[in-house]
Amino acid sequence: MSKYGPSRRDLRYRAGFAVTGLSLTAGALAYRGWPTGPGGWEAIGIALVFFGGTLIWALRKLIRQDYPDET
Repeated sequence: MSKYGPSRRDLRYRAGFAVTGLSLTAGALAYRGWPTGPGGWEAIGIALVFFGGTLIWALRKLIRQDYPDET
């Protein structure tokens, strides 16, 4: 276990935030359609990397129980 770092509650919040962000990105793609220019693809890519990375990181720490004990 890590002595420092985000608590379990914070990790759960971050995972929920990431799922919400990915859902909103998917909803925007469903509503607006696929982007036609490079700027649209860049925005989609940055959103997917940010929210996907956050979700993977938070879930990995939660599964490994790598967070400080809450007292």
